[in-house]
Amino acid sequence: MAVEKTIGSSSLVEVIDRILDKGIVIDAWVRVSLVGIELVAIEARVVIASVETYLKYAEAIGLTASAAVPA
Repeated sequence: MAVEKTIGSSSLVEVIDRILDKGIVIDAWVRVSLVGIELVAIEARVVIASVETYLKYAEAIGLTASAAVPA
């Protein structure tokens, strides 16, 4: 049985497929203050995943239960 070595490059389609399959979260928090006075505060959470992946993990941590209950 021969072992094949592949080159470490990936196509864009493979990278996008992996991101959608596994998901990626970017969490950023920025605060700008001058002399102790907060001027701007920005919080952002960006989630990139397929709908199936997002729903699977959201259900695991209990995010979908509140959306299913009518107000």
